[in-house]
Amino acid sequence: MDIEIIDRLAIRDLIENWVVWRDAGDWDRFRTVWFDDGRMVATWTQGTADEFIAMSKAGWAKGVSIMHFLGAQSIDLAGTRAVSQTKMTIAQRALVHGVNVDVMLTGRFYDFLEKREGKWGMVLRQPIYEKDRMDPVVPGTPLKLDADLLASFPEGYRHLAYLQSQIGYQIKPDMPGLRGAAVEALYASGKKWLNGEKLDR
Repeated sequence: MDIEIIDRLAIRDLIENWVVWRDAGDWDRFRTVWFDDGRMVATWTQGTADEFIAMSKAGWAKGVSIMHFLGAQSIDLAGTRAVSQTKMTIAQRALVHGVNVDVMLTGRFYDFLEKREGKWGMVLRQPIYEKDRMDPVVPGTPLKLDADLLASFPEGYRHLAYLQSQIGYQIKPDMPGLRGAAVEALYASGKKWLNGEKLDR
């Protein structure tokens, strides 16, 4: 089989394993998708892969409910480096002002990947947050949000940020969305990565 096809299959496998193992709490296998210098940047945590796993474990133990679903994928390959973009949905459930709600967010996983000693692994995951919404789990349940607080978060993830702020997380205010300077800077970093340059993130 052509080496490029093999690489693309391996990358897709890695991306799918990330979601299944993370959402299932299979932490030992989840760690295998990351290189030791891997980093995760999300609304609620930014740090090393090991820090992300530790925070995910802590949230899991407290009942934090975050699920991920994958869609179409595009992979740019350049030898032993790749940038993968995968359409995804983040679903999080929690109590907000005493009401059990679901937040559904649509976006993309933007991943910096590398092949080292014959194995593909994740170097950086930076989600792109495109749009979201919040709904009571029981339809028709009254829910009143703080309009000023909601408006203080970026449009692409403001409902997710609102929920996460209510359960105690500090929210990163400048994550990339569908348009704007942050996502353009991310695309520029992806091009540099494929050209063999160091990550500047």
